[in-house]
Amino acid sequence: MASPFEIQVTAIGGPEVLQSRSIEVPVPAPHQVVLVHTAIGVNFVDIYLRAGQAHSHNPQPPFVPGINAVGEIVALGSQVKDLQLGQKVTYTNAGVGSYSTHVAVSAERLIPVPPDVDDVRVAAGLVRALTCQYLLKQMRQLEPGTRVLVHAAAGGVGQILVQWAKRLGLVVLATAGSETKVQTALALGADFAINYRSEDFVSEVKRITQGQGVSVVFDSVGKDTFDGSLKCLEPKGLVVNFGTASGQVEGFALQDLHSQSLWVCRPTLRTYIANRADMLAMSVEAFGILGDPTIRLDIDTLLPLSQASEAHRLLESRTTQGAIVLIPDALMNPQE
Repeated sequence: MASPFEIQVTAIGGPEVLQSRSIEVPVPAPHQVVLVHTAIGVNFVDIYLRAGQAHSHNPQPPFVPGINAVGEIVALGSQVKDLQLGQKVTYTNAGVGSYSTHVAVSAERLIPVPPDVDDVRVAAGLVRALTCQYLLKQMRQLEPGTRVLVHAAAGGVGQILVQWAKRLGLVVLATAGSETKVQTALALGADFAINYRSEDFVSEVKRITQGQGVSVVFDSVGKDTFDGSLKCLEPKGLVVNFGTASGQVEGFALQDLHSQSLWVCRPTLRTYIANRADMLAMSVEAFGILGDPTIRLDIDTLLPLSQASEAHRLLESRTTQGAIVLIPDALMNPQE
């Protein structure tokens, strides 16, 4: 068996601060299980934490980044009753620390993985599908025909969000950062797609909607798009800022919302899945999406866990189209 190891953030900084360190296989506490990972998700929050951006986790170096992964149970704590050795499970919102070959996780945070859903697809898509579930089902009532705007529509969350929104009968306007990504958004089912680098997306949204605007803007970009997102809303419209790929949204005057009675929300998945029953109920819908082969979920890159720094460079470049997944080196190179 290959030697267990983890990837640590050794200091606040760029991708180069991610360094490999050998570890012992953990011993589970009474309420924990030990997993051997098969696939590990890479998310923007990993970059925020590595770079020292303010976040709810705020770990201090050295720490192991990563918030979600898939693995097989190899040890059970003495008080764990409803899980089994060899069972395939996944998790998120269990703290940070998934950039590792082995990990001890609270059984309370584990989600059994249906046998027909691929590990890599779960690692790439679980956080994204759970995020889309609360965005589309829990923020406000969205009736068929409602107009919504999805920023970064060709990205990891955006891909699922566009497709799920169309299944709900919504009219989807999308933005993307290149002509190739615009074509991807349209192929995903978006009714309209705008290249926000070459076009003024606010003007285009107003033109497409004949000046009416959209009911909801799903904004994962943050600083670069937020002001424009507000201008795209119809009266009583809502901007949901659920990510900050371009940086944190800067301060704005509350009075800017006054004239049209606008709403702004900054939710986080952690809140919506804090309760185990809620998490499992949301997961049923998420696996329904991930297990559907007609749902497109682009996997941009598979990399060995030891190359986590390269994964961060790729994600920060914003040139990827789809998800990046880390695979433990022994699984990527089984002959070694």
